[in-house]
Amino acid sequence: MLTVFENPLCATQWCHEQRDRNQTIGFVPTMGALHLGHLSLIKRSIAENDVTCVSIFVNPLQFNEASDYSSYPRDLKGDYRLLADAGCDMVFSGTNRDMFPETTSIDDVKLLDPGPAARGLEGDYRPGHLEGVCTVVERLFKFVGDCRAYFGVKDFQQTLVIQDLAGKLGYPTIRICETLRDTNGLALSSRNKLLSDAQFELAGNIFSALTQAKTLWQSGCRDCDQLRAAMYKTLSGALHIEYADIRDPHQWQAGSPDGTLDRAIALIAVRIDSVRLIDNLRLDDGL
Repeated sequence: MLTVFENPLCATQWCHEQRDRNQTIGFVPTMGALHLGHLSLIKRSIAENDVTCVSIFVNPLQFNEASDYSSYPRDLKGDYRLLADAGCDMVFSGTNRDMFPETTSIDDVKLLDPGPAARGLEGDYRPGHLEGVCTVVERLFKFVGDCRAYFGVKDFQQTLVIQDLAGKLGYPTIRICETLRDTNGLALSSRNKLLSDAQFELAGNIFSALTQAKTLWQSGCRDCDQLRAAMYKTLSGALHIEYADIRDPHQWQAGSPDGTLDRAIALIAVRIDSVRLIDNLRLDDGL
């Protein structure tokens, strides 16, 4: 049976009680508008832990555009139904004041430095976004305490920031999970609900571009400029491209390479009218 808390301090007490019973805790942080991608994280958590909890909080700190924050899908009652059906044990939410009790204005919250993993790509195109993510995720980790926390690899750069954060805190253990995709290859995302049918079909070009880069890689191409050019060619048209880049997933600080790599991940961010979508695909067979 799903336990629902509208205050994160109640969730903290619940988590303490579980640990007192020697129960292991899995934690899936979300902004709600749950889809099969979220449910796959929850399913993995249920398989690996004694109890699983979820947070639902649309974090204003990570939106660098007010319109994006106001239009972000919200369906709390629907989310609760999905969580109950999935077998989740506890879900908690909260107001801005619950999450950031030190101030009455969200604009006065002191943002955490997300570290070197925030440089470039999302750090350039969404200034303040990863700072906002890092700040709220630290709060959520402190509410839940020691646990295993589950994140999707679709937000690859974010996972690097979160792993650095967990390393500084000394907890939780981070589990990175594969991306689930729709019929046209589009990565599942809450923002997909904002797409029209025509925009949804157009968005399938994102995965086509990523797979084109992977096909080139598998054929022996290691030239980053050629890999980028192949993605841009596939994406060109009605999509507004913010970036289509190649990075070494283990040497993020090196930035965007001009030459060749032995391991690589392709990353894309585009806009379809007002909807921003990101995705990535590992090109080599490494982990």
